[in-house]
Amino acid sequence: MANSNLREANKAKNDEFYTQYVDIQKEMNSYMEYNPDVFRGKTVLLPCDDPEWSNFTKFFAQNFENFGLKKLISTSYAHESKKIQDYYQLSLFESESPQFDESKTKTHGKIFTLTRDSNKSGAIDIDDLEWQYLDGDGDFRSEEVKALRDEADIIITNPPFSLFREFLSWIMEADKSFIIIGNQNAITYKEVFPYIMENKLWLGVSIHSGDREFRVPDSYPLASAGYRIDENGNKYIRVKGVRWFTNIDHGRRHEPLALMSMADNIKFSKHREVRNREYAKYDNYAAIEIPFTDAIPIDYDELMGVPITFLDKYCPEQFEIIDAINRYALLDVLGTNEYVQNAKSHTCNINGKATYFRIIIRRKKDYEN
Repeated sequence: MANSNLREANKAKNDEFYTQYVDIQKEMNSYMEYNPDVFRGKTVLLPCDDPEWSNFTKFFAQNFENFGLKKLISTSYAHESKKIQDYYQLSLFESESPQFDESKTKTHGKIFTLTRDSNKSGAIDIDDLEWQYLDGDGDFRSEEVKALRDEADIIITNPPFSLFREFLSWIMEADKSFIIIGNQNAITYKEVFPYIMENKLWLGVSIHSGDREFRVPDSYPLASAGYRIDENGNKYIRVKGVRWFTNIDHGRRHEPLALMSMADNIKFSKHREVRNREYAKYDNYAAIEIPFTDAIPIDYDELMGVPITFLDKYCPEQFEIIDAINRYALLDVLGTNEYVQNAKSHTCNINGKATYFRIIIRRKKDYEN
């Protein structure tokens, strides 16, 4: 299984995955296309990003002038704090630098900043990065890194998937703009979904399905068939269900879904679960079941339960998000939600059988189809 590496990494807190440059480029360029000034004059913080390994730092350093950045800050964890010291590998970037201090290399994080053409080359780029050791280990929860968070305008990174809830809360409490990568199952977290419902968080542009490849440290143990080693000996694993999460606007977010009427869906749908069938109703929730996003009827004004992949195409002008059901009560105290018809459970059943997690939506009545 391609995700066995992810499960083992989460269990051991060894989720040291490095996002591919091309994936970063596609996503960031989408925001630039929608708003060319989205990064202009901004301080961008890349926590958890050592430029020896991180493509985030490389990408933003190389595009510093093109994006019109004011300042780029990148921080890295101390190796001992990563819980993978058995696989520790000292980078040449650090060991060959005049600042190298062997007494700090495993216990102190590092900070990299870019603001000027320090080498007088005539351009500001990755060769102008300046660095030093942090006082602490570089944990994003430390007061030292919190101060950098508060200085920044935008936070961009691939946080450890095992700490996604905590990392998002860390950003939200400072009310910062962000673009971060995570697993799509984070949508179902009770610490995450309320932000989605309130339109304080939505999915990014460039990843909608399939899996993505991440580089891992050279000594990282590989446990499944979902990996490869390139001609230079670099190791990569594939992770399913990856998504970008952001609160920065982009054009795809305002593209409405092209939908058919309920009658046409029943007659022509490509899905056998929908074609020639009535839409199923939940036993204990006043909504109908929509098993596929493209089966949402355009002419139904009541509540509908849709899969989490709906968020890949969610247009807030077209639909409103009402609730989330299954697994546990995400939003409502049991028995107080007017749509719940069985206060014993917030689980979404059809003919007594539980369905998967569902997002409850309703078409906005004032939306012009």
